[in-house]
Amino acid sequence: TDLRPLDILSEVVPASRLARGMRVFQVQGVRGFQLAASRPRTLGFPASRLFIHCDRFPEEFSIIVTLRVLSVPTKRNEYVFTLMAEESPGVLVGLCYAPDKLHFLFWSQERASGWQTRVTFPNVSLSDNQWHTLVLAVSGQSFSLTVDCSVPKDMVVETPFPASLSVERASFYLGNRRRRKGLFTGLLRQLVLLPGADATPRICTAMNFKVATLSVPTVLQDVSAKPVSNEVLKYPYETDTKVTLGSRPPCTKQEKAEFWFDASQRGLYLCNGSTWISMLEVKQRLDYVEEYQNLVTNSETMGIEVFTIPKVGLFAATANRYTPPGSAIYKWTDGKFVPYQNIPTYQAQSWKYFTIGKKIFLAVANFEQDDRGQEFSVIYKWSRRKEKFIPYQRITTHSARDWEAFVIEGEAFLAVVNHREGNNHNIDSVIYRWNPRTGLFEINQTIPTSGAYDWEFFTIGPYSFLAVANTFNGTSTKIYSHIYIWLSGSFQLFQSILTFGAADWEVFHIGDRVFLAVANSHSYDSEVPAPSNFYAINSSIYELNITAQMFVKFQDLLTYSALDWEFFSVGDDSFLVVANSFDGFTFSVNSIIYRWQGYEGFVAAHHLPTVGCRDWEAFHTAEGSYLLYSSAKEPLSKVLKLKTT
Repeated sequence: TDLRPLDILSEVVPASRLARGMRVFQVQGVRGFQLAASRPRTLGFPASRLFIHCDRFPEEFSIIVTLRVLSVPTKRNEYVFTLMAEESPGVLVGLCYAPDKLHFLFWSQERASGWQTRVTFPNVSLSDNQWHTLVLAVSGQSFSLTVDCSVPKDMVVETPFPASLSVERASFYLGNRRRRKGLFTGLLRQLVLLPGADATPRICTAMNFKVATLSVPTVLQDVSAKPVSNEVLKYPYETDTKVTLGSRPPCTKQEKAEFWFDASQRGLYLCNGSTWISMLEVKQRLDYVEEYQNLVTNSETMGIEVFTIPKVGLFAATANRYTPPGSAIYKWTDGKFVPYQNIPTYQAQSWKYFTIGKKIFLAVANFEQDDRGQEFSVIYKWSRRKEKFIPYQRITTHSARDWEAFVIEGEAFLAVVNHREGNNHNIDSVIYRWNPRTGLFEINQTIPTSGAYDWEFFTIGPYSFLAVANTFNGTSTKIYSHIYIWLSGSFQLFQSILTFGAADWEVFHIGDRVFLAVANSHSYDSEVPAPSNFYAINSSIYELNITAQMFVKFQDLLTYSALDWEFFSVGDDSFLVVANSFDGFTFSVNSIIYRWQGYEGFVAAHHLPTVGCRDWEAFHTAEGSYLLYSSAKEPLSKVLKLKTT
């Protein structure tokens, strides 16, 4: 006889409380669970909660699943659910999928010598980022799979489903088989066991077959509220509105309450009897880029940092190659950068501006030893009395390339990238924590790096991340760069991405989407034949896939020894500019501004002549928006003005 549906999914979320490792996401207007348990047992429950009066699994039944899956790597299975005995690693009943396949697993002690039986349905394509509803009907040797109420796929196998499968001391596990391997990475909306019946006729009555439901947890049910009344439609009325096109018309009492639409600027204005009032904000659009200022620097510039000191002004710090004369700080005065302060540095690579409370700091990454043979980088503190930066703390570093400052849970940190020690590129980079009692940075954690160039800190919701760009391990630039996540007081490995002489990470947001771009500088491996060009190589943009909890490649862009990415916006438009430094023949290479084109990704929009381009900084003043680039091959940096329409 047909029995009541047994909602497996709801058993994991009793009283609408999410189990640890479960999150609710809404995609395409439909809600589902994302499973991310570090301890898979937390997504399990005893089978006795479903099979109250009998400890035997039904002989005939249907399993109904509504899910949204991601692309699954070849030769990998992901488990939708399993039923497992506590004392055995074997799966009593389970459902898993691989690329273009769905597997139903069961244990038959009598007919298969105690081995697991697998019924495979080929050509089942689920990895299209769409919702799908599956109905698997089982009866003896017959197995039938219906996907989105289409034509059923029928299978008859030699080993029948057991007539008496004991579930005593067994448990259901959601999205796993009691271990992390094979964890379900998609979204799960419905998982129902219907004893004694083929559920297809009950499911395939809805208008939207892909999300047809028999039973879903309360927290996933759509709550659609209808307004009590529609006040707009209750009292309909009509009016005449006059809109003038073309150049600006007069605005007098005669034109009061009339509209003027400026097609060239896409602005809508209302006449109030004397002046035109803007009703629709005019968004700026990038038209072209013009050279604005040639900034003569002390020597070649390896990096730049633009920052604003409140009530003082806008500054730019250049990390210059030679000492003397060291590096310089410039102040924006009367629409130009002018020299403000010189600071002794030793082949400086980069600057980092940051604040802790009311204290203002500027840290320099020194690449070489000083005149006494000591190797250290320096943190400078802003003196309000002198209106200068003065030395505050020296920190021992090893060919430092970059500093990154960040705050986690109210505590301030400073991370340094150590590039190499002597000829050894595989050394530790260090994360320092600010000690409020001593007023100094102290070592908090070390992280192994390989010829590293850059740290990039970012947050996503409540989570904090730190990405390192590893460049060279002593034999190859084809190595993994790593993304770390802050957990339980330290950074732990989150994801590894293969890079090629990575020199920079840049994180940016477009709407709700999170991207991470890597600048690949060159491809070299001492053990393989040299490519035709070490430097003409793809740099890549990755996008965070929330469901998979990882960054996945979004786009490749051909670059020429790329050393930096900089993201900026003009109006509603988003841009990325790359620092191309060398094409294998010359340092005079065009750097490129890419415009975000939605589904097309980033498309080249402007080609900028640069010489040994090392770093880009975008900044804004009351006069407009600008880009500043540094040259590692000549003592000249340039300010470019973004001309908008």
